Amino acid sequence: MKKIGKINNEDMPKKNMKKVTIAYIIGLAILVYFVYSIIQLIKQPTDVFVIENGSLSQEENAVGYVIRDEIVVQGNNYKNGMIQIKAEGERVAKGDSIFRYYSNNEETLTKKIQELDIKIQEAMENENQTNLFSSDMKVLESQIQQQLIELAQLKDVQKIEEYKKDINNKILRKAKIAGELSPSGSYIRKLIEERSSYENSLNSGAEYVTAPESGIVSYRVDGLEDVLTPDSFSTLNKKFLEDLNLRTGEIVATSEESGKIINNFEAYIATNLESQKAKEAEVGDKVTLRLSNSEEISAEIVYIIEEGNSKLIIFKVSNGLDLLANYRKITFDVIWWSYSGLKVPNDALIKETAKEGSKLEGQDIYYIVRNRMGYTDKILVKVLKQNESYSIITNYTSEELKEELGYSDEEINSTKNIVLHDEILINPKT
Repeated sequence: MKKIGKINNEDMPKKNMKKVTIAYIIGLAILVYFVYSIIQLIKQPTDVFVIENGSLSQEENAVGYVIRDEIVVQGNNYKNGMIQIKAEGERVAKGDSIFRYYSNNEETLTKKIQELDIKIQEAMENENQTNLFSSDMKVLESQIQQQLIELAQLKDVQKIEEYKKDINNKILRKAKIAGELSPSGSYIRKLIEERSSYENSLNSGAEYVTAPESGIVSYRVDGLEDVLTPDSFSTLNKKFLEDLNLRTGEIVATSEESGKIINNFEAYIATNLESQKAKEAEVGDKVTLRLSNSEEISAEIVYIIEEGNSKLIIFKVSNGLDLLANYRKITFDVIWWSYSGLKVPNDALIKETAKEGSKLEGQDIYYIVRNRMGYTDKILVKVLKQNESYSIITNYTSEELKEELGYSDEEINSTKNIVLHDEILINPKT
């Protein structure tokens, strides 16, 4: 018979105590790691960001004064009032009639012409139409009917006036034909001759004003056409412009006495700026201006005047001139630069120093950490532009990696690129 060994009851508590102690230590370690991770996450949280296309820009709001090359035109009879021949903003050639002044007896003459038009129309309607058959009459009648239909659909004031004038001319021609064909034509001819006499008096008494140069017609004359000119840049300063006491955004009132021709190729905007970017600006710099209607136009700095802590900068613009023609003082945004591309938070960038021996030695280079299915890759990226929160990035080309960063062919071949919709880590643990 085998002997059963005697169990030492004193060893049992020691073994259990050892296991408990080990378990306690492991649990405490896990707790400490968990607490540490939470603290680190709060201190520097790691999150995932999906790369999208975006844009960055540096811009500032400004108040500017519109400077134009413009010629005021005025005739001798400016006290009579005027009739616009060319509409506001319409382009004209040199020598074109742009407006005319009323003649001294215009109201009386116009009323008599209108009365004769009624008499002529009534005389035509009373004639036996079978006696007035004419191919010319039929053509004119068809043209008048078609233009009346088109006239009802027009919205442009200038075109409406042109249509009305053309219709009236056709009606008059029709009346002349009727006068020649009708048995009582002598009566209609007499009315037409009387009308022509009044019309000649009206036209001979009116003063027509023509364009001295080609350009844009405007009737918004404010008296500053000879003050704010492209030849006056050297005399401008902040105080001079402020002393003009112009209201920002106010539309220049339409004149009833004169008009002007504006250079339709270029205009200028003068503004006083104090930003650091403005202080760094130089003549020849290209920028973009955003007008109050959100339209963006290209501009070039053509003149700079130093004024203490600020600069008076004059921009030249070649488009959007029709929008500027109504104003003398405006608000706008100066967009110093604008970049578009892959947009990432700055917190996703890891900054390092370019390696020794490369062209960029000692300069900062940047990486991001890409996350794909739980696998992370550290990828070198080129930062094109950066503001306080975001950066526009792109991939280095093989030539840039070799020539600027000193990469070998083997390193270039193993380089990975970032693409649209990639997931990257914000505040990655490095």
